Amino acid sequence: MSGPTGMSSIFDLAALFRNIVHMQNPVNHQDAKTPREHPFTRTTPRALAARTNARYAVLAGFLGWTLDAFDFFVVVFVLSAVAKNFGRSIPAIALTLTVTLAMRPVGAFTFGLLADHYGRRLVLLANVAFFTLMEVMSGLAQSYTQFFLLRLLYGIGMGGNWGVGASLAMESAPPKWRGILSGLLQEGYALGNVLAAIAYYTVFPHWGWRAMFFVGAVPGLLTMLICLRVEDPQAWQESRTDWSSYRRAIFKNSRLFLYLVALMAAMNFISHGTQDLYPTFLQHQRHFDVNATALITGLSMFGAILGGLVFGHFSDRRGRRRSMVWAVLLGVAAVPLWMLAPNQPLVLLGAFIMQFMVQGAWGVIPAHINELSPPQLRGFFPGLADQFGVLIASSIGYVEALLGEHYSYSVSMGSLAILVLCIGAIVISAGPEAKGVSFVHT
Repeated sequence: MSGPTGMSSIFDLAALFRNIVHMQNPVNHQDAKTPREHPFTRTTPRALAARTNARYAVLAGFLGWTLDAFDFFVVVFVLSAVAKNFGRSIPAIALTLTVTLAMRPVGAFTFGLLADHYGRRLVLLANVAFFTLMEVMSGLAQSYTQFFLLRLLYGIGMGGNWGVGASLAMESAPPKWRGILSGLLQEGYALGNVLAAIAYYTVFPHWGWRAMFFVGAVPGLLTMLICLRVEDPQAWQESRTDWSSYRRAIFKNSRLFLYLVALMAAMNFISHGTQDLYPTFLQHQRHFDVNATALITGLSMFGAILGGLVFGHFSDRRGRRRSMVWAVLLGVAAVPLWMLAPNQPLVLLGAFIMQFMVQGAWGVIPAHINELSPPQLRGFFPGLADQFGVLIASSIGYVEALLGEHYSYSVSMGSLAILVLCIGAIVISAGPEAKGVSFVHT
């Protein structure tokens, strides 16, 4: 990026960040001369209340997804330690990651239905309480069987969080901000990974793997308190319907749902294929210690957060699909550096670039699939499509672990990453787009 155009984009992005803090619209002199129709732009008590509610809604969705990701990635970091404690192989413990992912559709189905009929706020509150409890109990497991079952139950809670939180945030936010707020919301997942890396760096060396499962209780309580401050969005109020109409809407939009499942399967193959076994690759093939593994993984997630924000902002200007396709194709180009870098600084650079691209594509997803979903199904469709996608992709960590033990993790993860990134570009390109569609009647 260079020249006046590049500098303009940088200033535009900085202005967006300032506006997010104050919940005001991006500066547009032409718009200032004409009447604005969206309720967020009016300086009335109702508009001020809507802005405040939008802050809390985005924060609740963001923190819920951050905590959810933290709880999931704790297992990623302590695979070896848990395997040693229970006398099991690394692939056996990696199977608990698979069962967590495989149970997520159950949670998306249950919590999504409840959110469409009883509101986003209370359902999100109940969801966070449930998966936080399962996480704490995982740290108390006394056998592999107990640990396996608790991770299964945790998967139900994890599956219900994303769809409900994303619909709450996207329905509450102004349409002009949807892309960048989508990136912010989605990168709660990357922040959860960073926090898990920090916990691995600070907590694990002193108190072991069990303590890693306890530290999420406090942010879980904070998230629940924020949920209590949120009001259900106007879009949900307008789209509520009876069960008969709800069932008809599901069947009427079945083809769209199948496409969303295919899209989310591709996206989950990409994210889990490049993240879940990466700490294991660093330790077992590159022989990095705990501190170096935590540092590289944590810094790569800062790349993910930046990528989500940059591509989310880009999607507001250039379109959802175009932004995602560029991100995944650039991810393909990053694979050689990501897997074959000869020294630690280049390993870190490769990890940073890969997650910048992977999560850049993911940062567009909350806005993209909520815009595509029918209004009365917005709590149900995005979350369930995502979790069916997760179910399809849930074997990726186990397959990578098996291939990594027989060949090498660089061969296993690198070749699979190229494959799923290319498939992802095709699936994204083949689908529809509804950028900027209004969620409310004006």
